Amino acid sequence: MKRICVVITSRASYARAKSILRAIKRNENLELFLVGAASLLLYKYGNAVEVLENDGFCIDEKVYMVVEGENPTTMAKTVGIGIMELATVFDNSRPDIVVSIADRFETICTAIAASYLNIPVAHIQGGEITGSIDEKVRHAVTKFSSLHFVANESAAQRVRAMGEAPDSIFVTGCPSIDLAREVRDRPQFMDSDYLYSKYGGVGEIVDIDKDFIVVLQHPVTTEFAGAYSQMKETLTAVYESQIPAIVFWPNVDAGSDLTSKAIREFREQCRPANVHFFRNFTPQDFLALLLKCRCIAGNSSVGIRECSFLGVPAINVGTRQNGREQGENVMNVPYSKHEILKALERHLQNGGRYPSTALYGDGTAGEKIAELLENTTPRVEKRFVV
Repeated sequence: MKRICVVITSRASYARAKSILRAIKRNENLELFLVGAASLLLYKYGNAVEVLENDGFCIDEKVYMVVEGENPTTMAKTVGIGIMELATVFDNSRPDIVVSIADRFETICTAIAASYLNIPVAHIQGGEITGSIDEKVRHAVTKFSSLHFVANESAAQRVRAMGEAPDSIFVTGCPSIDLAREVRDRPQFMDSDYLYSKYGGVGEIVDIDKDFIVVLQHPVTTEFAGAYSQMKETLTAVYESQIPAIVFWPNVDAGSDLTSKAIREFREQCRPANVHFFRNFTPQDFLALLLKCRCIAGNSSVGIRECSFLGVPAINVGTRQNGREQGENVMNVPYSKHEILKALERHLQNGGRYPSTALYGDGTAGEKIAELLENTTPRVEKRFVV
């Protein structure tokens, strides 16, 4: 039986990994060894570990590694601590394969620690293009990895161009689309009573059976000093639109404290009568909320990935998703309240949903990845393939 170690470092990486975790647990020839780390464990960022455990997953090891400060120096120090702590976990547990997810800065810790212990790394979602430091992390993890489970053929071509062996690259689709497909095909129950009784939050009650928008904006690592003003532009646009909104707190990247400051000041100074603030949802509940909203605004990849599959209108603000393949549901705007308002108006005039696109898979990635983990023997040694 193969022992598969999956490292979950954030609420976003859990959403991307959930269908893989379920498929591994169902596979009789695979043993799941689950590591929870970084912001996944912290209440400040939603304490998403509770969501994971409530979904029936048992965390075998917890790795506390986040250095507070939300700036480039603390990110670098977090990576250093993560490498040391994860190396100990991998040395003790001796997995056959370590699964590294996407492009979070914590992800590179997983790839480095496993590689130096001669443990093959399987990378999810390599070969994509975006802005920020995520681009560097993603491609670096690709070079540390022995198996590549990519979202689409364009990503596969880029991984091949990086000198990776063609027989190590598999187009599986993005695992987060699996959850989007489930929610689309078997809609989650979601109304205001359910929402507020389960998650609480703060601010005025927004009736989600009427028109509302979702706001989720993270800091951009390479622009972290501008995170406050960037978030302020988005929140001002929301306020001036007078459309009720559900606002979520940002992730742990450099600039997070500035983004959070903008949200707190907006809440306390403007006292909006039509905005509610939440920390964290289960992945399925978040997607169910998106299915009910008129539009999502911000810079989360969910607007590009899951919303393209669900046909939910999205306003992509700024540079964080630069270059990522997108559907016609996405409107790209700069950090400008005027441009955000214009995009919102155009989406609302559209009056509904956009056609579903399978840019990032058809919703069957988890089972494909588990089967490949079972039946593929990855090489530890690598050569650049021309």
